Amino acid sequence: MLEFSILLPAILNGLTIGAIYALIALGLTLIYGVLHIINFAHGSLLMLALYGVFFLHSLFGIDPYLALPVAAVALFGIGYGLQRFIIGRASHGKDENILLVTLGLSVIIENLALYLWRSDTRTIETPYSFEVLDFGVAFIPVPKAVAFVGALLVAALLWLLMTRTDLGRAIRALARERQGARLVGINVEHIFAMSFGIGCACLGVAACLLLPSFYVSPQVGHAFVLVAFTVVVLGGMGSFVGALLGGLIIGVTESLGGLFLGESLGQLGIFLIFIIVLLFRPTGLLGQKA
Repeated sequence: MLEFSILLPAILNGLTIGAIYALIALGLTLIYGVLHIINFAHGSLLMLALYGVFFLHSLFGIDPYLALPVAAVALFGIGYGLQRFIIGRASHGKDENILLVTLGLSVIIENLALYLWRSDTRTIETPYSFEVLDFGVAFIPVPKAVAFVGALLVAALLWLLMTRTDLGRAIRALARERQGARLVGINVEHIFAMSFGIGCACLGVAACLLLPSFYVSPQVGHAFVLVAFTVVVLGGMGSFVGALLGGLIIGVTESLGGLFLGESLGQLGIFLIFIIVLLFRPTGLLGQKA
């Protein structure tokens, strides 16, 4: 039987991994959960954000955390433009067309990255990349601790945005009844683009928090996008708190799975938990019935 001194570090490490998953899923839950847009380009946009932060550091010496406002605004602009001028126009509002358009964007972005930057794996080194926090029973890398706190803050900010601002109320109204929202004067196309932009801005924040402890390559989005979709559905589509909770559960499950089954089989537990939760809560942990 494993001792508590071994289990506790695994759980703490899983929470930090889960926070990273939650960061990726927060933007996806806004786009996929609230606006019902299946964004298969989510992982590719994360990859773009990681490359942006990487080049800001390697070319101009800008620390990833200081690059956070730049990355968030840049990804917001990219997301807004994609939805307003490509996805919205090409899809004509049909779900099946949106799926194909975002899938096509993903393929184009990844192949462009392969052409421009090759398939090399790149990392950066900061003064705190290898620093750790001593909690007595476990050592947690500083970048992962920062990502954990960052995920909590981003989830809180998104919750405030959705519940305390006119923009949030417009987004929720649009998610419930598109035609009704249009009739009361809401600019549907603008709100859709704003929502997509905010979801992508979350990826910019996530990239800044990820890069001090992670790598970047043209295929790096694949490592996150499937888990992010799992987190969104597990937490309940459209629920930011659910996405955060789902990410932490997935992270701990993966960490404990790796401890008991080995690193290569650690992710088996993710899908086992996913199936068990949906058997008893088809709408996810904090999802609401339609």
